[in-house]
Amino acid sequence: MATQRQRIWGWWFFDWASQPYNTLLLTFIFGPYFAEIARGYYMGTGMEEEAAKAAAQAYWGFGLTVASLVIALLAPLLGAVADGTGRRLVWVWLFSGFYVAGAAGLWWVMPGGEIGMLRWAVFFFGIGFIGMEFATIFTNALMPSLTDGDDIGRISGNGFAFGYLGGLVALFIMLALFAESATTGKTLIGIDPLFGLDTEAREGTRFVGPFAAIWYIIFMIPFFLWVKEPRGGAGALNLGAALASLIELLRSLRFRRSLSAYLGSSLMYRDALNGLYAFGGVYASNVLNWSITQIGVFGILGGVTAMVASWWGGRLDERLGPKPVIGWSIVVLILVCVVVVGMDREGIWGIALDPASSVPDIVFYICGGLIGAAGGPLQAASRTMLLRHTTPERATEAFGIFALSGKVASFITPFLIAIVSHFSQSARIGISPVIVLFLLGLILLIWVKPRGEQA
Repeated sequence: MATQRQRIWGWWFFDWASQPYNTLLLTFIFGPYFAEIARGYYMGTGMEEEAAKAAAQAYWGFGLTVASLVIALLAPLLGAVADGTGRRLVWVWLFSGFYVAGAAGLWWVMPGGEIGMLRWAVFFFGIGFIGMEFATIFTNALMPSLTDGDDIGRISGNGFAFGYLGGLVALFIMLALFAESATTGKTLIGIDPLFGLDTEAREGTRFVGPFAAIWYIIFMIPFFLWVKEPRGGAGALNLGAALASLIELLRSLRFRRSLSAYLGSSLMYRDALNGLYAFGGVYASNVLNWSITQIGVFGILGGVTAMVASWWGGRLDERLGPKPVIGWSIVVLILVCVVVVGMDREGIWGIALDPASSVPDIVFYICGGLIGAAGGPLQAASRTMLLRHTTPERATEAFGIFALSGKVASFITPFLIAIVSHFSQSARIGISPVIVLFLLGLILLIWVKPRGEQA
């Protein structure tokens, strides 16, 4: 029988195991690598370089749109089913399989391919992304079973800090031992990729998919050993009852002003943040012409600040509540986005720079640190804010609705970025929709009660 401390640590290990999908695949290694090969494909068709960059960003955006739409449509129903049956861990097992299969499949995304290679990339990435998001819903719903006290904010913050540490360690291992520079063929520490991986075929970088899959399998062991279903017994599967429960919850939103405002707010700000994560590395590759190695160092910096800030933010959450943490995090992210949208290699918001200047690089590194410092606490506090609007018995359903609210914006955000990138023919301007979404999220937060529906 696992102790409470073991259950908490087991739950934290999900964050440690799953974080590399965001850190390695979405943002810092595979995402920029995809931008490289997609840009090369489009330039091979005769496109000008800037148009090819925008097309690559748009293709990535449309792929994320489809995956996010699947999540948005299915998450609430699956949550209602899980709550109705009283079983959540079986769903974690199922979607862990999606995570592993999708990540491992990215090994076959080779450079120099035809359009079919780009389709293969977004298909397998989408499978793994769906698996990660759904598994997260069900693990989040287990939070109320971890403690009977008021320390849930600290537990959530520490979980995110532990997860970011895992992502940071995984990123450093990949950069130091496997991911090669496209120009030198060497890793961050100046060696050839381990195991004789072929640098010409970019096997070191492509190994990021199998690496993330193996990492997940190993570090989910503590989770499955120590985290158990809450007491109460399993019920029979009844899709009709689950659907009725979901409809009841959705109808009740008109009478639950605080929850409705919070879902609307989080719809905007969480997936504006996801947009930054999804396109940050792509932006660095397309706008600043950064290598995979440079983007990886950027990721390490952001991971360090996110880890420290998540730990600190968890304590602020415990002391002040999640709402102030959310609000100030959004303000920081808005300021960062304003800087990023107005910057390229030739200037920052009208201030001309020598194209060879290192100023844009330094500014973007600072922005990366701030994104981590604000994004970590924002995500952790969002979990505890939702728990103030639900009960343990309906937690999975609530997190399903939470996922729906997030994924509505999540498929809108990449779609808007794809559209703006396509029509502006600028990868830099294409990022601008996230500013509007952060602002809307901040405005809607005004109507959210600090203690939710527990006041």
